[in-house]
Amino acid sequence: MRIGELARRSGVSPRALRYYEEQGLLRPERRPSGYREYGEDDVRTVRDVRTLLAAGLGTATIAAVLPCTAGDEASLLLPACTPLAEEVLAERDRIEETMAQLGAALGLLREMIDRSGLESRPADGGGGTDCGAFTLASPGPLRAR
Repeated sequence: MRIGELARRSGVSPRALRYYEEQGLLRPERRPSGYREYGEDDVRTVRDVRTLLAAGLGTATIAAVLPCTAGDEASLLLPACTPLAEEVLAERDRIEETMAQLGAALGLLREMIDRSGLESRPADGGGGTDCGAFTLASPGPLRAR
């Protein structure tokens, strides 16, 4: 299949597919005319790349991980690829730390909204301290939940 068909089937733009090729994530055959020729496996590879990018891995790590995946998803590393485990584990830890920080920020915002009554107050503010676009009541100190 040509690049347009792969783009349609994988939901990725032709430009992104060319980028994946530049990064060594896809290796299409080349026709004598110079056109790229992709196979059925490339549809799965593109989906795996998208999944791994969404998980926070960089393209260099993905290039190392892709040959080590087995099955129909990028969810199983082959035993021969255990040297990648340290990098994959570090990436997991980084994502978990980011999620914890975002969770703390969300908890603080929720408490701020709850304590100031922003969701139940009319748009005109109803008597709090004017903070520009927002009207906030003056509760005690905020704590992360």
